[in-house]
Amino acid sequence: MDKAAVDLALPRRTVSFAEASRVWARVAALSFGGPAGQIAVMHRILVEEKRWIGERRFLHALNYCMLLPGPEAQQLAIYIGWLMHRTAGGLVAGALFVLPGFLAIMGLSVLYALFGQVGAVAALFFGLKAAVLVVVIQAVLRVGRRSLKGAPMIGLAAAAFVALFAFKVSFPLVILTAGLIGFIGGRMRLAAFMTAGGHGAPSKSAVADADTFLGEETPIHARRNLRRSLSLSAVLLVLWLAPVAACALLFGGGALTQIGLFFSKMAVVTFGGAYAVLAYVAQEAVQTYGWLRPGEMLDGLGMAETTPGPLIIVTQFVGFMGAFRNPGAMSPLLAGVLGGALTSWVTFMPCYIWIFLGAPYVESLRQAKALNAALAAIGAAVVGVILNLAVWFGLHVLFRKMVVIHASGLSLELPQLSTLNVASAVLTLAAAIAAFRFQVGVIPLLLGCSAAGVLYYLLTGASPAAH
Repeated sequence: MDKAAVDLALPRRTVSFAEASRVWARVAALSFGGPAGQIAVMHRILVEEKRWIGERRFLHALNYCMLLPGPEAQQLAIYIGWLMHRTAGGLVAGALFVLPGFLAIMGLSVLYALFGQVGAVAALFFGLKAAVLVVVIQAVLRVGRRSLKGAPMIGLAAAAFVALFAFKVSFPLVILTAGLIGFIGGRMRLAAFMTAGGHGAPSKSAVADADTFLGEETPIHARRNLRRSLSLSAVLLVLWLAPVAACALLFGGGALTQIGLFFSKMAVVTFGGAYAVLAYVAQEAVQTYGWLRPGEMLDGLGMAETTPGPLIIVTQFVGFMGAFRNPGAMSPLLAGVLGGALTSWVTFMPCYIWIFLGAPYVESLRQAKALNAALAAIGAAVVGVILNLAVWFGLHVLFRKMVVIHASGLSLELPQLSTLNVASAVLTLAAAIAAFRFQVGVIPLLLGCSAAGVLYYLLTGASPAAH
């Protein structure tokens, strides 16, 4: 009998809670590169290396997480942690997945708030903006290739872009409308809406569920129990919203309360990943609340791109700066820390509710063709949403002044061509050539553009934003 047969004949070993926690910390520390990179890290460690979960079950869990609002990579960690070690396992897996990014973004936000206007630091972030703009354009193309299957889907993407860019329709309304169109198309069995796929079927060489720690059977604690699911979700709902209520009682309608309410609303409409919602967050943070200046959202996204954890952690930077600039009676730095922490809390807490409430019923959800069609339509609309993000960022990176045209519901923001920032345009073009022609990776691209910004400052002695 060969070694592989012997291994399969042995009983599956147990995985202690402490060992699982150490591995989740390792996964979190390596989770760079957005959801695709994070999911790849989890697959390599959990499926191929540790054999805690099989290929089919991993894809099954991932497909469910793709249906949910919020960061699918963190939700996948919660799901697998919950399967392995009940509620405590899910809580720890989800928290550890976010913790490194939370600490990194908090530290970078403090440095940015205190020293962001210092010449060399400003130049570093100037270079970072050009790279992030190119990364967002790459996201448009990547998501578009996956989601735009046929003319109706292309039409949905175009309509989403026009609605957001030209008419300033709210992001949640765009997403809900696309989902409704897809749901109706799915119910009517229209071919264009029946292409919703998850992440495919496992390959023949994949790790079989039976050969893993979790095996093929559903654990007893993961089986349907409506009372248990509802009671746990009710506790999590209170924990999610309690800090927002506390801010309302203590600070009235101040910045912290606004931050809590806004990001709580955002947490339930973040379909399609971080890039899809960032234009909505950026526009609201800049134009409605005045928490950020236009280019600063790109600075925050650059921080999130170069630190581990979900990209949506960039919202923590937004909450930090919003509270820092509107501190009320407390010190700006304390207000910023509270604002950043509150933002992350209300952004990530709902992920536990979606998993603990819905995961036991995932089979019935995955077989609902109309629901999958709604997801396909949302995916198509997300392409238009991310394109809006790229255009909005591009205008504010490349030009210093905008003109807004208002007419018959139209609210179109156009650049003053004479205000082109030549240094920014040159660096953005160089970043695009590096990314698309020479296939430079995200991290080297970000680091290289940041270094170029600092070099420009050192050679000219002037802020690059002034040229």
